[in-house]
Amino acid sequence: MQNATQIGLNHTGARLSPLDSEQQIKASQEVLPDVPGNEQRLALERTELASEAESIGSVPLPGSTKGMLKTALNTLVGVNPEVLIDKLGERLAFERSGTRLYEALMAKVQAIEDVDTEDMLETLQNFHDQEAEHFKLLEGALERLGADPTAMTPCADVVGVSAAGILQVVSDPRTNLAQSLNALLTAELTDNAGWELLIRLAETSGQNEIADSFNKALAQEQMHLETVRNWLAMEVMRQV
Repeated sequence: MQNATQIGLNHTGARLSPLDSEQQIKASQEVLPDVPGNEQRLALERTELASEAESIGSVPLPGSTKGMLKTALNTLVGVNPEVLIDKLGERLAFERSGTRLYEALMAKVQAIEDVDTEDMLETLQNFHDQEAEHFKLLEGALERLGADPTAMTPCADVVGVSAAGILQVVSDPRTNLAQSLNALLTAELTDNAGWELLIRLAETSGQNEIADSFNKALAQEQMHLETVRNWLAMEVMRQV
């Protein structure tokens, strides 16, 4: 695996062929699109579709009598438990993706020959195991609320789609260590913000015990973020 950015036969730049570029610009001005419309029409269409579209799924009803009682109690005191359940489902889905991200990165690090990776692999394995622990923690929190942790909530659906792009970058055999770490940094930034919001939401929902149980996970995620950020900076500077 090539683990450094290199100069090569990159022919994507338009300035490599100024005459052809000029002709291409001229053609785009002379040949009109076969579908009428412009940027304003596209924006209007998007607005209309957004106003007419249904939501992405729903939060399922509690699967137990205990869960139904807890939900009814929270509704009576003015709290919408479905919001907390939805965000718990979101973090559950993200932590699942997190374990896969670290598995993919560990496989890539093992292919690197020009860098001492023993300590990095040990740390990556530790972070992977913590992501798995966070998954179990969230699973327990959902069960405590009487919710089904196997259900795909709307926010879980959305975060699964967004995380798929990051996983695709890390899993691509062509991406080097720095590129993979850059993608992982995006995931860890999102993960940290997600845990901070989830703790606030649990406290606002009167679930202080659940909120307190998440503080360790947040501290570990902050360590993940700082470590990945430092690795990325070191790898880029090493290449320089």
